[in-house]
Amino acid sequence: MPPKPHRVLLDRVSGYADEAAAYVRRRRVARQPFARLYYTEGRASDHAADSLAGAELFIAAGRLIEIAGKRPNAGKRAR
Repeated sequence: MPPKPHRVLLDRVSGYADEAAAYVRRRRVARQPFARLYYTEGRASDHAADSLAGAELFIAAGRLIEIAGKRPNAGKRAR
């Protein structure tokens, strides 16, 4: 007796979902931090964290985050 048509489709979709989940797991293990720069003309460049440019970009980004965290809260009003 042949399988029901919806069962074949469900098995195929399940197979694709399993492959996608495996891909995401592999990607998560191999993922390394990087800095990506976007230029005004639309191109982008990636820099690994262990490269000289990447290290400098991470330091600059850290400083920007520190500065942004120190700004006064605009939502509070003086009474």
